Amino acid sequence: MGGGPTHETLLFIFQEPEPTPLTNKLRAQFPHITLIYHQLSRPTPGKLMGGIPYAFDKIPDDLWSRTTILVTLGTLPPDPKLAPNLKLIHLLSAGVDHFTKHPIFTDTDIPITTVSGIHGPAISEWVLMTALNLAKNYNVMHDNQKAHRWDSKSTGLMRRSDWQGKTVGIAGYGSIGRQVARVFNAMGSNVHAYTSSARSTAESRRDTGYVIPGTGDPEGKLPSAWYSGTDKTGLHTFLVSGLDVLVVCVPLTDSTRGLLGREEMDVLFRASLEKAKGRDVGGSGVEEGKLPDGEGCILVNIARGAVIQTDALIAALKEGKLQGAALDVTDPEPLPEDSELWDLPNAIVTPHVSGLFSGYLERGLDVLVENLRRRERGEKLVNEINRKKGYRSAET
Repeated sequence: MGGGPTHETLLFIFQEPEPTPLTNKLRAQFPHITLIYHQLSRPTPGKLMGGIPYAFDKIPDDLWSRTTILVTLGTLPPDPKLAPNLKLIHLLSAGVDHFTKHPIFTDTDIPITTVSGIHGPAISEWVLMTALNLAKNYNVMHDNQKAHRWDSKSTGLMRRSDWQGKTVGIAGYGSIGRQVARVFNAMGSNVHAYTSSARSTAESRRDTGYVIPGTGDPEGKLPSAWYSGTDKTGLHTFLVSGLDVLVVCVPLTDSTRGLLGREEMDVLFRASLEKAKGRDVGGSGVEEGKLPDGEGCILVNIARGAVIQTDALIAALKEGKLQGAALDVTDPEPLPEDSELWDLPNAIVTPHVSGLFSGYLERGLDVLVENLRRRERGEKLVNEINRKKGYRSAET
C-alpha cells in the first residue's frame, strides 16, 4: 500500500510580512507539507554579511527541531544539532559566500539550493544601462540638461560609438553572464566567455541550472570565443582578447578573491592601447601610451566587491587605464562615505541593487517548487551547491 509523499514541515523565514498569495499557493500545491512562516524583526543597521542580513533575531528551538525544509534569505540554525530533521535548505539568494564558514555548510551534507537563474534579466538590464551610460558619456548630457545648455558638439559626445562589432568579455558564464551575453549579442556585439574549467564540448557548454524560458544562452552557443583557466596565464589570455567591456560575474571563492588587481588592470590597458591603434582613432595620443577619449575597457562588477582589488581599480580609473567602471558591489560594502569611488567622474556606484525586481519572491519560489517536485520523483535537484567549489558547478 502506497502512502504518498512523506509529511514535511517547511519553515519559511523572511523579513517581510507573509506573502499569503504565494504561501497559500505552495500549501495548495503540496498539501503534505506544513508551511510555517516566520517574519523576522529588522536587523541592526550595518549588520550584514555579503550584503545580506545574516541574523535578525533568535528562532525558537522548537521551530528548528520540527523543520525538514528551510526557505530563507540569510538565517540558518546556529548549530546543526538544533535542526536534526533538516533535509533541504533553499536560499533566496544566488551566492553562498556569506555561508561557507557556517557549520551547516562545513559540518553537514544537507543539500543547499539557490535561486541562481532568476536574476539574469534584471541584472543584465542594469549592466546594459550602466555600460551605455559610461560609453555614451551620459553624465555630460545630464549636466547639460540641468544647466539648460544645448551642446551637441562637445568632444565627449562626438567620440561616442555604438556597440555593433564591439567585444563583451564575461568572466563567469553562469545564468547572469549568459543573459548579459544575450542582451549584448542582440546589439551586434561579440561575446567572449571565461570560465575556470574548459568548455570544449557542446554538453559542457550547456546551462544545467534554473533557466527562465526565453532568456540566457541555455546551449552556450553565443560566445565567439571561450577562454578558461585558474591561473594568471588563462585569465590574461582572456583579458588581452580585445575587450570593450568586461563584466565580472564570478562567485566569490578563495580562488577569485582579489582576482583583478593592478597587474590585470595593466593587461587590460595595454590591450586597449593596441585595439585603439587598430581603430586608428588616437594618432600620437595612442603612441604616447594614452588612450583617446572614448576608448578603453569598461569594467562592470555585479559579482562581489572583493573579486576586484579596490585600490588597483581606483588607480586604474584615475590614471585613465579604464574608460570607466560600473559597480553594484564594492569592497568594503557598504562603501565608506570617504571612498574616492563616489566622486570619480568615470565611475558609477549603486548599493547592491542590480538584482532586485518586482516579483523576486515569486520567481525564487518557482525554483523551490521545481526542486520539491524533483525530490518527490527522486531526481537531481536544480541549483544545488557544490560545497567543494562554493557554487553550483555550471557557474564558472
